Amino acid sequence: MGPVLLTGAGGHVGRTILDRLAEAYDWRLLYFTEPTGDPPGPYVVGDIRDRETVRAAVEGCEAVIHLAADPRRDAPWKSVLANNIDGTHPLYDVAVAAGVERIVYASSNHAVGAYEDDRAPELYRAADDFLLDGTAPPRPGNKYGISKATGELIGRYYHDAHGISVCNVRIGNLNEDHPPVDYKRGQAMWLSPRDCAQLHDRALRAEYDYEIVYGISDNDRRYYSIERAREALGYEPEDNSAEWDGRERIED
Repeated sequence: MGPVLLTGAGGHVGRTILDRLAEAYDWRLLYFTEPTGDPPGPYVVGDIRDRETVRAAVEGCEAVIHLAADPRRDAPWKSVLANNIDGTHPLYDVAVAAGVERIVYASSNHAVGAYEDDRAPELYRAADDFLLDGTAPPRPGNKYGISKATGELIGRYYHDAHGISVCNVRIGNLNEDHPPVDYKRGQAMWLSPRDCAQLHDRALRAEYDYEIVYGISDNDRRYYSIERAREALGYEPEDNSAEWDGRERIED
């Protein structure tokens, strides 16, 4: 694969991907502020809403992982409109013009958060059989969720109009320090760091047209289905919140 642009490279998900896939791709990186350390590839610093910044970052790239956004679940409308919606549209527009073949878009569980609000806390329990598989319409639970659902629709338009491959990853709860030992929300929607990296790696390599998949580990209790991620991307998660012991079990 040719160069891959990672936007939002300095965020939590971006650092997780780069920590584990630094040598796997020819990275091009977009940061909002000057990075510390030694990034694993050429980088641009600037605002995702600025077309010239995005154009400079995406030049020559074959694929994009688009993470740049205001990630706060309580972010006000002014911020999610500016950073998440007005920051996603020009990325698609410039990427298509530059010949990018696919975009992996960081969506969120909050794009369907109202389904959870309707059924909590029962859906956190093993006895509950409720499962979202990506075919149900978006039901955002907050304004951040509205912005992520809108980003999925932007990708749908650019796929239909221009033929670019799009994978929307509805990311769950990426965290190294839990899941908690009980059956509540954090355990049900947990995504381990190495499963996060693998999922994005598979999304860059698999053949697909337009997909919506859920980004969680292979947890015993879950209310998001990972079957589409398995079928469309070849995702094979290695971790399970019920078996987490605080360490990544990696064979040397």
